[in-house]
Amino acid sequence: MTETADRDTPDLDPEDRKIVTLARSARARNGVPEGAAVRDETGRTYVAGTVALDSLHLSALRTAVAMAVASGAKSLEAAAVVTEAESAPAEDLAAVRDLGGPGTPVLVASPDGTVRTSVSAG
Repeated sequence: MTETADRDTPDLDPEDRKIVTLARSARARNGVPEGAAVRDETGRTYVAGTVALDSLHLSALRTAVAMAVASGAKSLEAAAVVTEAESAPAEDLAAVRDLGGPGTPVLVASPDGTVRTSVSAG
């Protein structure tokens, strides 16, 4: 897993900035601990928040990947998660890797939208 600090969020590619913004909006709108967004091979985006039911617990990123799969996505170009955590858990990276491959970038941003790190799913 390769990590690079990316504190200069304005330098993000516009499409990456978009998924960070969507993830941040999902977190705020739904009042959940995490928001996430993924972009598939056609440029479509899938946005989700943390799922915390008595019978089902999914991180926002795993939920967004599941939504992409359920909608017919064949691959991922990128993923973003907005969280208080410093990094994405291994389970989240595995879900992104399963659909997008080991080189898929995962942007981890703070609640204010500042990208803390960019890691590869592999």
